[in-house]
Amino acid sequence: MKILLVSMPSIHVIRWIENLKDTKYQLYWFDVLDRGTVETLHSVKQFTGWKKRKWPYIKGEYFLSKNFPGIYQKIIPTLEITANEALEKIIKEIQPDVIHSFEMQNCSYPILKTMLKFSKMKWLYSCWGNDLFYYMNFKNHNLKIKKVLKRVDYLHTDCKRDFHLAQKLNFSGKYLGLVPGGAGYKLKELEAFKLPVSERKIILVKGYEHTLGRGLNIIKALHSLQDEIKNYQVIIFGAHQNVTDYIKFNDLDFQSFNRHELLHDELTKLMGKSLLYIGNSISDGMPNTLLEAVLMGAFPIQSNPGRVTEEIIINGSNGLLINDPESVSEIKELILKSLSDLTMLQEALVKNQKIAADRLDYFDNKRKIVAMYKTVLECE
Repeated sequence: MKILLVSMPSIHVIRWIENLKDTKYQLYWFDVLDRGTVETLHSVKQFTGWKKRKWPYIKGEYFLSKNFPGIYQKIIPTLEITANEALEKIIKEIQPDVIHSFEMQNCSYPILKTMLKFSKMKWLYSCWGNDLFYYMNFKNHNLKIKKVLKRVDYLHTDCKRDFHLAQKLNFSGKYLGLVPGGAGYKLKELEAFKLPVSERKIILVKGYEHTLGRGLNIIKALHSLQDEIKNYQVIIFGAHQNVTDYIKFNDLDFQSFNRHELLHDELTKLMGKSLLYIGNSISDGMPNTLLEAVLMGAFPIQSNPGRVTEEIIINGSNGLLINDPESVSEIKELILKSLSDLTMLQEALVKNQKIAADRLDYFDNKRKIVAMYKTVLECE
């Protein structure tokens, strides 16, 4: 079977592809945003560098794209090769058995026109993060999502919620089940990087602060707990500039890394040294960083938009749920509760080890992924 994967370059797609290295599938990857290659199996043929101009740059294009994006999107196919055109060329060249797009807005919208043209081509879509839960609330996006899901033949999600949302948004194809967005983890190999609870002195914070991320509220809560956390080291990863600016302005003794400063393996190992992991947003799917905290033994304090986090965290048992991501005082109370009850943290680590073994194991999820493509191949 020839599988054409359509995505932007990402660690999650690289890890997904790794699950197929021992199969006989012929793998192809289309860089839908034309951002470059991915470091993956040598056997994967990559389609990159496709976005070329049809006409030389016209004065005023940038102004039009920034101020009148709707108009610009209508004329861009005249000016440069589109993802739809590039995909059509690839389909004719390799004749794939299935096209698998990861993510909706950047990776599935841009190929819909071609997928409608090749109506018999099997289309598998992996729903991640905010694909449906957030964007379905905007009229223009809602219409696009419904058009894509009406055409999609097969669906994979990283949480139960999104399957039910997809059904309400025109999906009537075959559901292939739930697998974490980054697939599974090699649990035995990671065991060596996990410290006992009694030796963990790091409070690890996801520092996203943008349209959806609310990392700054965590920093403000920790700022108000200077005395209570003086024996702990606060480390922020993925810090956006306003988070970094707040730390600097208030002269906080917190260590921060921006989104490009820590490799995925480095972050995973840091999780194994952390007592608490705190993530906070107003919208998300199943956060991969939450799953990594669970498997590495960091006690998770996580927001619960759309009630996805509670699919893996039982509040007060193996973690704590942030009900109001805008409430600094609530986050502060949850941090205090965690630090005052090390027995709860120890018990949570044991419970989360079982969850990791049951749901996050690399080999189990690999079998699920391979089975997905087998189902697609066998379906008429």
